[in-house]
Amino acid sequence: MDKTLVCKDCGAEFVFTEGEQAFYKEKGFEHEPVRCPACRKARKAQRA
Repeated sequence: MDKTLVCKDCGAEFVFTEGEQAFYKEKGFEHEPVRCPACRKARKAQRA
């Protein structure tokens, strides 16, 4: 089931889809994402 989460950076709601949840589980990630896709992308770009 999809989950609606709130981004800790911008406060926007975003959907953590069933497919993404399965992907996270497969990768062994234990926590759900805390940032929306846009903030995740921006943060990744900053690190590069």
